[in-house]
Amino acid sequence: MKLIKNIFLAIVALLLTFNFANAGEKWDMALAYGAGNFHSANATEFAKNVSEKSDGKLTIVTHPGGSLFKGGEIFRAVRTGQAPIGERFMSALGKEDPLLEIDSQPFLATSYGQAMRLYKASKPEIVKGLDSKGLVFLYAVPWPAQGLYSKKEINSIADLKGLKFRAYNSATIRIAELTGMAPTKIEAAEISQAFSTGAVESMITSPTTGKNKKIWENGVGYFYDIAAWFPKNMVIVNKEAWNKLDSDTQKLVMKEAALAERKGWNLSKKGNVQDKKALADAGMKVGKVNSSLKKHFEEVGATMAKEWADRAGSRGKTVLSAYK
Repeated sequence: MKLIKNIFLAIVALLLTFNFANAGEKWDMALAYGAGNFHSANATEFAKNVSEKSDGKLTIVTHPGGSLFKGGEIFRAVRTGQAPIGERFMSALGKEDPLLEIDSQPFLATSYGQAMRLYKASKPEIVKGLDSKGLVFLYAVPWPAQGLYSKKEINSIADLKGLKFRAYNSATIRIAELTGMAPTKIEAAEISQAFSTGAVESMITSPTTGKNKKIWENGVGYFYDIAAWFPKNMVIVNKEAWNKLDSDTQKLVMKEAALAERKGWNLSKKGNVQDKKALADAGMKVGKVNSSLKKHFEEVGATMAKEWADRAGSRGKTVLSAYK
């Protein structure tokens, strides 16, 4: 009886070992934006497709709304392996690598066609830079064209002076400095509170963000469609977690990432039209800035592009040459 019992226990142990070895990997995916945001919805579909098609080798569970890590924490969390995978707003990481903020240089790319050309020109250097930090790049999707929101009407350069301005990266801080606005760093999750308390009076961001935040409820009555830039969110993976996957699973992830990228760009284009209409339908005044303000913003953009190229060095110059 003792021999039978020992054989039984050995078989159970072997089965448990086999099941554990074949349980596959589980990745918790950190997302900064709410589940209803098109970036999060797109990432959730990507995760679902990978999980269903990997034959149990990889399960990705999404955590939207900063529930796993807040936006400002996600890059570090993925880099250190606290989260195997996550999505982060690229240009907030300019201090990590200047190439990550190329898509937020004002008026460098002012249409989806130009934004895609800039992405293709910059992607090799971006991937290389992330690889050196122990990260694998999967895909990137742009927000709709960035416009200027304001609580008050803006008709002249003088109207910008001293305006409390929401900044979220070095580029928006620099815009504020060059236009005389007063920058305050505010993450996306804090926008509504910042406007309602008077901490900020203006910002440059997408019509999608304004619609999702119902920004008109916080006293913001104007949206100026300046199409300043098309900033992107990127999805990255910790390289150690990536290397635990077999080659077939890695290929599947990359295939689904390419599909998610294509779909994400189409969703962004759709939102660029629909979300501006939503702002107008909510009573906001949606329009363009006058010619003198447009010229002023373009001059600011030219100054910033030169400063960025100096900061980015030879890599930046290579990317700009490929883009132009």
